[in-house]
Amino acid sequence: MDIILTGQIKVKYCVICKNDANIEISISDILSNEKISKVIKSEFAKGLRNINLFNLDDATVSIRTDKMIYELILGKNDFADLLVLAEEDAQKKKLFKKDCDGIELIDIVTVD
Repeated sequence: MDIILTGQIKVKYCVICKNDANIEISISDILSNEKISKVIKSEFAKGLRNINLFNLDDATVSIRTDKMIYELILGKNDFADLLVLAEEDAQKKKLFKKDCDGIELIDIVTVD
């Protein structure tokens, strides 16, 4: 557990890699896929004939790479250099592996 003093910033970040996935697919696109449609019908409507799948809302499914979130505590005076300091923190922790060379800031919270 980190002890946070007043006048500090808590930064959360993750490491970005070349092969990270971030795809959004609409439910209608999923249901229009013949293979998926057959699997759903055979699993949930076994033995029934002449059935169709319908999309009742315009929802989407996200496929994303599961990322580990790292934290860093900085002084408020370091706000302008947040990205650089977070990258340096990742380098110190040896988080950059093959095809992983950047970070994404997830959350920045000031502590009064």
